[in-house]
Amino acid sequence: MTFNGSWKVDRSENYDKFMEKMGINMVKRKLAAHDNLKLTITQEGNKFTVKESSTFRSIEIVFELGVTFKYSLADGTELTGSWNLEGDKLIGKFTRVDNGKELITLREIISNELVQTYTYEGVEAKRIFKKE
Repeated sequence: MTFNGSWKVDRSENYDKFMEKMGINMVKRKLAAHDNLKLTITQEGNKFTVKESSTFRSIEIVFELGVTFKYSLADGTELTGSWNLEGDKLIGKFTRVDNGKELITLREIISNELVQTYTYEGVEAKRIFKKE
């Protein structure tokens, strides 16, 4: 239940380098840096509903812990993978459909902020969200 609530992106760390490593072109990276991403997360047992709202799109993702599902990033990159809860951290392990490379996403609450950490091919980036 720790993740429940509405979260608005406040700042990012190393996000441009991460997107570059993911193969996202410069124009899309510049736009993504100002996407005004908002996440609304609700948890019911092992089931999570995440509503993503940004300058580019609004989608709703429903997933169950440990159950593999398909997901498309805002730039169209297709992923398959699952989320698991390890202690108070939500860890997503995803594989890119196009090249088979792994993308790890970690969500945790640190000092009343939702910190989302991405790791792809040795590049780590963070997006920090404040509760609305």
